[in-house]
Amino acid sequence: MGLFSSFLASFCEHCSTQSIYTLFSVGALSFIALSVVINVLRQLLFKNPHEPPVVFHWFPFVGSTISYGMEPYKFFNEARAKYGDIFTFVLLGKKTTVYLGTKGNEFILNGKLRDVNAEEVYSPLTTPVFGRHVVYDCPNAKLMEQKKFVKFGLTSEALRSYVPLIANEVDEFVKNSPAFQDPKGTFNVSKVIAEITIYTASRSLQGQEVRDRFDSTFAEMYHDLDKGFAPINFMLPWAPLPHNRKRDAAQKKMAETYMDIIKARRASGDKKNSEDMVWNLMSCTYKDGTPIPDEEVAHMMIALLMAGQHSSSSTAAWIVLRLATCPELMEELYAEQLKVLGSDLPPLTHEGVQKLDLHSKVIKETLRIHAPIHSIIRAVKNPMVVEGTPYVIPTTHNLLSSPGVTARSSEYFPEPLKWNPHRWDEAEIPKDEDEEQIDYGYGLVTKGTNSPYLPFGAGRHRCIGEQFAYVQLSTILAALVRHFKFSTPSAETPFPETDYSSLFSKPLGTSFVQYEKRGVKA
Repeated sequence: MGLFSSFLASFCEHCSTQSIYTLFSVGALSFIALSVVINVLRQLLFKNPHEPPVVFHWFPFVGSTISYGMEPYKFFNEARAKYGDIFTFVLLGKKTTVYLGTKGNEFILNGKLRDVNAEEVYSPLTTPVFGRHVVYDCPNAKLMEQKKFVKFGLTSEALRSYVPLIANEVDEFVKNSPAFQDPKGTFNVSKVIAEITIYTASRSLQGQEVRDRFDSTFAEMYHDLDKGFAPINFMLPWAPLPHNRKRDAAQKKMAETYMDIIKARRASGDKKNSEDMVWNLMSCTYKDGTPIPDEEVAHMMIALLMAGQHSSSSTAAWIVLRLATCPELMEELYAEQLKVLGSDLPPLTHEGVQKLDLHSKVIKETLRIHAPIHSIIRAVKNPMVVEGTPYVIPTTHNLLSSPGVTARSSEYFPEPLKWNPHRWDEAEIPKDEDEEQIDYGYGLVTKGTNSPYLPFGAGRHRCIGEQFAYVQLSTILAALVRHFKFSTPSAETPFPETDYSSLFSKPLGTSFVQYEKRGVKA
């Protein structure tokens, strides 16, 4: 032992810091090189015929994470061309099996509860943002009840009451926002549309008290909470990072704010004076007879605010950007309102908006190309046999469905990447209304997976906010058409790429659109 110590002391004495650094660097590089070689050999020599082919990758753990994360649809299409509809790729160390096409959507989205699980995948990301005991932080049966409460709260009467509130918010924003003070100009699309969608959703679905707070403290809390959706939080939601500390503080404060609103309403005698979701949830009771605790109401309202805002804001921004490239279509929309609603353009109503067929097709086409979520992931809980193949998906895998792939497929949509709302004039796309209906615990819904167009998902986790989303987007679109003509700032202005770095896809970078107010001379 003494001899070894003497040797080590002598070695360190004669080695410079630089040489030690070099030694460790060489060792690290050698380890990485060896890992790459072993990883490649494993892929080439040890293929399991009972599992889908694995997308070739050089580095273990990293796998195909980068190429998938940067351009998921390109990644899916290239892998599909090489491996077929079913293949596996490594996503941050986790084997993830992709099954594309309508059969894949059926296999994954309508998978039995005992076989597939969404909570394990999404809870680490969503629970710190939404709060405990709601959405993915509770048993599936309880989540289905919560979805039922929300779905049944979106009554025809409620949706009817939302349209004038949303239209008024848009009108007031156009009147007062610094972005639109001149007869002509340009505006930052993502920034402006995000404000419009948050104001309209908070005033209608969330209630007057929440809307009032967005002019003061709520907006800052929202932005801090929004940072909790950073991709790194899929793996490290607990990490003591600055954005996570802000997320946790904002979540606590926002939940307290909602509970203060509920407390004040209860103190007023529970006299319902609007159709917002807070009133609805305050009166709901679980099957076991337990009323929804105020804290859970608060957390459900945060979930509705956060999830709904991302998808609606992204979709509305894409609509504005697309219309700017097709000024003639915007004039068609204006003409439709004049023809259907009257030349005097009366105030927007739910019944009136429902009659605006081309407006609906603009939203439908935008959701087809720019679906807010490109991947739907499930954890595998039991080995799953893929009918018609030799494959059995093991419990060590996740499953991934991408309905956006079929929505962008030439098999169903000619010139699939061309934005053309008129393609829906006589579209012969399978309608999920004709399919089998099933009740997962929140009312009858169609299974929906036979259709190549599933912008709101399918199965037990299908989005229940579809009706509200269409009402909100239709009303915002109709109101903007009444106020403006949109165009691109110049003929050379490129159409923005998609930012896939977050849970929700959105326009990449900052994009400006030129506006001109109707009936106002410059």
